[in-house]
Amino acid sequence: QVQLVESGGGLVQAGGSLRLSCAASGGTLSSYTIGWFRQAPGKEREFVAAISRSDSNTYYATSVKGRFTISRVNAKNTVYLEMNSLKPEDTAVYSCAADPTVLNVMATVPRRYRYWGQGTQVTVSS
Repeated sequence: QVQLVESGGGLVQAGGSLRLSCAASGGTLSSYTIGWFRQAPGKEREFVAAISRSDSNTYYATSVKGRFTISRVNAKNTVYLEMNSLKPEDTAVYSCAADPTVLNVMATVPRRYRYWGQGTQVTVSS
């Protein structure tokens, strides 16, 4: 089964940028739809962005559209989340998730994804 490892989180000032990585082993990420989710303290996990397995279509939550970009580099078996114009409300643990059966890029519900990484902390200071 595929294993996912996130990296790239950290502390950044508001308006800054970070790039998160989701590296896979034990499977080829191009065969999976990949989603990024985040969870802030005391809040439910929420959808951030997804990239489909079939045609690499992308889909974003309204709160991040225009600021975040999800992409996949097949040669590195890695999916990225480029985050720009960060806001304090973007502070959360960010996790990537994968599922080979998800065909619709608008899969925003966490339970649709079978495989999850451990998460990486993103903190945006004001």
